[in-house]
Amino acid sequence: MEYLIRPARITDIERLVALGGGRLHLGDHSGPLDAADLMRQLVYLPQASIFVAEAQREVAGGAVLALRPSVRAGGFVGSVDVLVVGPGHDADRVTDALLEEVLRSARNKGCTLVEAPAPDDPEARARFERRGFAQGNPVMARAVSATTAAANRAG
Repeated sequence: MEYLIRPARITDIERLVALGGGRLHLGDHSGPLDAADLMRQLVYLPQASIFVAEAQREVAGGAVLALRPSVRAGGFVGSVDVLVVGPGHDADRVTDALLEEVLRSARNKGCTLVEAPAPDDPEARARFERRGFAQGNPVMARAVSATTAAANRAG
């Protein structure tokens, strides 16, 4: 099955939240906005990107990339806040395709580093490691400078 990766539309948000199930939460924060409300706002903000993986016009997965400036990193840091894959879809292929688009977007937006919470599941962690993320605590990270990107494509 082929997966098309595209920017999310506002109409995709409910499906992404449903795919995330109980994993999409706001931590200890309580307020007037839930995860879906926040993601709807991110669709329109330049400091975030939301991507969906689509197969046969069905949302198969999604990822949220949020940006923040970092003096320590020497530019922007991208954070993979959400990466979800729907049941019945190839988790390896969907994750690889979404991470490829997230990394491309991060490079284009001037990020020097992309980080993601280290997954508890060893298979999920291996998917990130195959894309060049290194184990850290509590996040995994990968440099996305132009020279690093060229080296990763060659290897």
